[in-house]
Amino acid sequence: MTKHIAMWSGPRNISTAMMRSFENRPDTFVSDEPFYGFYLANTDIDHPGRKEVLRSMETDWDTVSKSITGFPPNEEKVWFQKHMAQHNLPGVDLSWTNLVTNCFLIRDPREVIISYHKKYDVNRAELLGYPQQIELYRMLTEKDGVEPTIIDAKDILKDPEGMLKKVCIAIGIPFMEEMLSWSAGPRETDGVWAKYWYNKVEASTGFQPYVEKNEKVPYELEGIYEECLVYYDTLHRKRIY
Repeated sequence: MTKHIAMWSGPRNISTAMMRSFENRPDTFVSDEPFYGFYLANTDIDHPGRKEVLRSMETDWDTVSKSITGFPPNEEKVWFQKHMAQHNLPGVDLSWTNLVTNCFLIRDPREVIISYHKKYDVNRAELLGYPQQIELYRMLTEKDGVEPTIIDAKDILKDPEGMLKKVCIAIGIPFMEEMLSWSAGPRETDGVWAKYWYNKVEASTGFQPYVEKNEKVPYELEGIYEECLVYYDTLHRKRIY
């Protein structure tokens, strides 16, 4: 029986590195942002390669959710799904999350905003996924009282092996040494948007050491930062470490 793992992240996190880590397991199939097409089709977000993305993937929410809760293409034991929380637009049906093991990948919003702002405008918190993460977290915990696993990117980068062992225990799969490194280059499982976003990951062969940055959030984005920080702190207090 396949273990479905839905990892909910936001942009400018280490979500693609986490996908590489899981894909390097011999028992795992990965999916790269299966709801991205839906998100672009139902917003005016002008991401790089927008038309190419829309042509390349399913854009119907219900069709995608049924697909990712079924059997993986090669019947692997683990199906790791990298999801962006901001793709959960208002009103979408999240009942399918009852059929998977959900976990959250979080990052200090100061670091996210500084990184994201260098490439794209940040005019609301919803673009960064923090409100959607907390909404899903509350929905899951209120449903059955079970706390989903929460992982901070900083903790992973500081101690990849130690943290990945804890993550695997928390989500109910065995840890494998193969998760600690991978070969450089693109993957067939990468979305067609990889050429716009994944250059650093494609050059990597493992998790990069954490480096503290002293940059400040731009003044005009401090309001968004403060809003995201409230959501982040709520999840950060409940993370595994």
